Amino acid sequence: MSHRIQRINQLIREQISQILLKEFDIPLGTLVTITRIETSKDLENSKLYVSVLPEKEIQGILNLLNRKSYFFHRRLKKILKIKIVPNIKFRKDERTAQADRIEEVLEKIKQEKKRLKKVPKLLK
Repeated sequence: MSHRIQRINQLIREQISQILLKEFDIPLGTLVTITRIETSKDLENSKLYVSVLPEKEIQGILNLLNRKSYFFHRRLKKILKIKIVPNIKFRKDERTAQADRIEEVLEKIKQEKKRLKKVPKLLK
């Protein structure tokens, strides 16, 4: 990924985060995080990967954000000083769910190791 694309991704992340925080009605008790952004080389499209807590709210939040993608696009056009402002699509970030599953498996392994260390002591 080019340095320019990385900088644009960072600018988009910062600005969308501010718009979400200040101008968007996210349901109370819901945390929306932009985890990563993938912008095409031609700057036509950006995929914004989102994590939502509680996870059961993810589909409703994604539907809302994607319905309002033109709103975000217009706001970015006013804020950013670049020729082409990418079209925005919001996606669920599967990586966070995968990381949670890995953490659970590692914790189970850790607990099993502790349990197995205690077994020989009991046999003596």
